[in-house]
Amino acid sequence: MKLIYPACFYPCEEGGYTVIFPDLPGCITEGDTLSEAVDMAIDAASGWLLDSVEENKQIPKASDIKRVVPDEYKNGFVSLISIDLDEYAKKYGNKAIKKTLTVPQWLNTIAEREGINFSNVLQTALKEKLGIHNRP
Repeated sequence: MKLIYPACFYPCEEGGYTVIFPDLPGCITEGDTLSEAVDMAIDAASGWLLDSVEENKQIPKASDIKRVVPDEYKNGFVSLISIDLDEYAKKYGNKAIKKTLTVPQWLNTIAEREGINFSNVLQTALKEKLGIHNRP
């Protein structure tokens, strides 16, 4: 699913840009350069939208860019940001995917007898091996 949202870019006094999405409450990011700010905006909006989809929340409709006016006192400007939610979800989504693996028969027999959940064991082992402790 490809989506386009208007984003307000505000130059920072110390350099760089702050980016705010009027249609995505709380979706704010920044970058040291305009290019970095655009990249960060794509990532922030993609994460915000993916969270909404995974929690079965309705995705907000994007405002017409002609109606989005940045705060004048901050010397901001508006630009459209394109988001490929399918690609982002492939990298960072919680959607489960099926994997085929091989274990020795004797190990499978014992594990099944003990009621071991293979998926849970594999996920736990992968998180431990990768040093991931805070992602569900």
